[in-house]
Amino acid sequence: MTDTQAPAHATGPTSPSASTPVSPSATVFGPGPANPVAPAPAGARTAADVVTPEVVARLVRGVVGSGRTANRAPFTGERLAELPESAPEDVAEAFARARAAQTAWAAVPVRRRAAVLLRFHDLLLERQAEVLDLVQLETGKARLHAHEEVQAVAIAARHYGVRAAPYLNPRRRGGAVPLLTKVTELRQPRGVVGHIAPWNYPLELSVGDALPAFAAGNAVVMKPDTQTALTALWARELLVEAGLPAGVFQVVLGDGPVVGPEVVRHADYVSFTGSTRTGREVARGAAARLVGVSLELGGKNPMLVLRDADVEKAAAGAVRACFSSAGQLCISVERLYLHESVADAFLERFVARTRAVRLGAFLAYGADMGSLVGVRQLEAVTRHVEEAVAKGARLLAGGVPRPDVGPLFHEPTVLEGVDASMAVCTEETFGPVVSVYRFTDEDEVIERANDTAYGLNASVWTRDGRRGLAVAARLRAGTVNVNEGYGAAYGSVQAPMGGMKDSGLGRRHGSEGILKYTEAQTVARQRVMPLAPSFGMDDEKYAAFMSRSLRLMKALRLR
Repeated sequence: MTDTQAPAHATGPTSPSASTPVSPSATVFGPGPANPVAPAPAGARTAADVVTPEVVARLVRGVVGSGRTANRAPFTGERLAELPESAPEDVAEAFARARAAQTAWAAVPVRRRAAVLLRFHDLLLERQAEVLDLVQLETGKARLHAHEEVQAVAIAARHYGVRAAPYLNPRRRGGAVPLLTKVTELRQPRGVVGHIAPWNYPLELSVGDALPAFAAGNAVVMKPDTQTALTALWARELLVEAGLPAGVFQVVLGDGPVVGPEVVRHADYVSFTGSTRTGREVARGAAARLVGVSLELGGKNPMLVLRDADVEKAAAGAVRACFSSAGQLCISVERLYLHESVADAFLERFVARTRAVRLGAFLAYGADMGSLVGVRQLEAVTRHVEEAVAKGARLLAGGVPRPDVGPLFHEPTVLEGVDASMAVCTEETFGPVVSVYRFTDEDEVIERANDTAYGLNASVWTRDGRRGLAVAARLRAGTVNVNEGYGAAYGSVQAPMGGMKDSGLGRRHGSEGILKYTEAQTVARQRVMPLAPSFGMDDEKYAAFMSRSLRLMKALRLR
């Protein structure tokens, strides 16, 4: 993701949803009509209904901070909540509190720790309306896209609630000498994890990543982005209600360049999601202290539509892949590669669907896309689009901000004729913008898809499952989805998820997603005879005996 506010929403005529099939015959390439605005349902809640002084006062009790800061609602640009701000000494205090609580938490049997995650799972689904409101208010995203976060966190909570014990239980390993050397692999918690979370997916990328750390017996000091702090604090409150000791989960807030390095300076392990540039700084800070780190960073994710793809399904999938959360998703698609034989048919459908995307700024279902989160994001999107058009790229859809809907809205945008001289070609936009490229040769398009510093996610569309798998295996991306944009791989939490190349280090999900929060400890017990000359053997006889034993173990295929 990249580094890093509105009059009340307007309403307009009802239009087909982006998920509704749209007749391609109605599509004419070139700038088209403005995206429609979804009408707000009667009785929809407002920020004043949700973020009351009582709610804010209750949630911010979880912050260690003596200063003051605030966040704003992207839908309106108005101040949302006044929040505590943490100074370096507050970060040190948060880590001291976490360390004091972690020892007792680590002594709790793993199945009891995991049971907290399962109770949290149930509470999250029961009370999801509360956090959906907060996610929308703090990010500006459409409610359906906010619900993606609820789904992702619930899936992770269930997975680690069920699988934490099998992942963490002691394991017997083969010893140096069969029968005589008994070996057990133990998993010890790292201690206090420093977790730096971004603003774009404030539920999933805050508490979702912390759940396996808690299950492994760690405490966590989290620095969520101030813009989306209420969502993270709500999740903390729910975890405490589910049985997590409050001291085990500390929260600090403040500017990244001030608070972030302090988190890295005190942590026993660092988990970070954000830009590649900042990720390098985090990695350097962790390396200086010889502590581990996991990083999920930027992406310039490609989608390949092969000659045998179902273009109707591919076009619908591309709308989801490119414009979910207004493109502010590390694994969203920003490059579309279309086989020449299906490119026109695909674009007719995709452009029509893109122009039908309904914008909305209300706390309810019904809008297809929401707002960007901040002024810097809107400026970056506008800059990329305007520069590309000035250099000769063609607008097939969108291309303009929509201040009539809200101060940070921008239409979903499709560009063709993009070349390497344009920033949108190689830089991560992190907004609702996708560029289109045509190809004729499969080997060539794989090379073009891989021709980037990033390697986070990719998508392949084909009717041939074997072909899809073969192409996927040649793409240098941590996850590849066949006939889906990003959700199939990300939602499959038994499998690891993360980036190659400049897109990161380490993985979330699966065994890797929890074992990274532990230190492996090997305990070996030797019986009967030592691994040294004994029973009257001299050194030469011992060496000969061991040589014969090693040959025998190979012959018996002992591991």
